Amino acid sequence: MLIRSRRAVMGLSVLGFGAMLLLTGCDFWPPALQAQIEQLHSEAQQAAADKALLQNQLNAANKAKEELQIRVEDLTRVNKEKSAMIANLERSIAAARERAVKATKSNAAKPTGKTTLKKPLKSSPKAPAKSSVRPQTHKKTKPVR
Repeated sequence: MLIRSRRAVMGLSVLGFGAMLLLTGCDFWPPALQAQIEQLHSEAQQAAADKALLQNQLNAANKAKEELQIRVEDLTRVNKEKSAMIANLERSIAAARERAVKATKSNAAKPTGKTTLKKPLKSSPKAPAKSSVRPQTHKKTKPVR
């Protein structure tokens, strides 16, 4: 019996030791596998850093886009205002031209009958004596209506 009890104790201790190994696992990794794991970890860290950099660039680009969009909207508004001002000024110029054409046509169509007299030029000190011819004066006539 003593042998059976020893075998039973030995069997239980081996079983207990095996159970402990199963629960704790084995931490032995082959060197090639360990190198691949480290390489994958470094690639993952590099990818995370690249992602963060690209995210920052994307945020900056979005901010610049929003600022430019606001500027485009402002410039569009100013452009519309200036276009309206230009159109208004063009209408004013066209109306002024029409008034000027009408005024010149009405002045040309209505002869006033007035003649303009030119004043004699002042004689220079070396000029000969004044001529005895007097300019004729015209009577002013009233236009007939």
